[in-house]
Amino acid sequence: MKLDVIKLDGGKGGSIELADDIFGIEEIRGDILQRVVTWQLAKRRAGTHKIQVRNEVSRTSKKMYKQKGTGGARHGSRRAAQFVGGAKAHGPVVRSHAFDLPKKVRALALKHALSAKAKDGALVVLDSVSLKDAKTAALRDQLGKLGVTNALVIAGAEVDGNFKLAARNIPNVDVLPNAGLNVYDVLRRKTLVLTKDAVDAIQARFQPEEAA
Repeated sequence: MKLDVIKLDGGKGGSIELADDIFGIEEIRGDILQRVVTWQLAKRRAGTHKIQVRNEVSRTSKKMYKQKGTGGARHGSRRAAQFVGGAKAHGPVVRSHAFDLPKKVRALALKHALSAKAKDGALVVLDSVSLKDAKTAALRDQLGKLGVTNALVIAGAEVDGNFKLAARNIPNVDVLPNAGLNVYDVLRRKTLVLTKDAVDAIQARFQPEEAA
């Protein structure tokens, strides 16, 4: 499929050929996208939530009362979970929430995410994203004229310093290098903006799989 390339100032920059097996998938698999988004968010979780178990509660270890003859249940410590101020039973502890997901599933989900944006007309290809001056207001006006107000920008192998500085104060606009392209950030923004270099890198990234 072909897509027009535009310049940051709104001018025409020619056209580019997009691989159909990456940007032209017709049947978008929502289940695959959901699996990868869940995997990404699980990896981001800190997992630092924790309760105090019995050996960590600061209470006396003295036996509460004698074993027999009280008419009540037998207890040996006030640290037990059933007492006020005691430990919590089966509560959360520090752990990792990450889980494994096959690389082929992750690659497939990224293709479907890219195809979903192309299918919805929410894919924009820019000639380049470089600025002479790091002016947020000027960049916001340029993006507004292009209809880009809520977007993920994949700027190439490296992000231009002035563009990064100008874009960081614009709400709902994220800027990442090629290496940062991921399913979650693609889906959470309305528009996906790719540079020509980013498109070439994405298509080269999946080339070995196609050859195999």
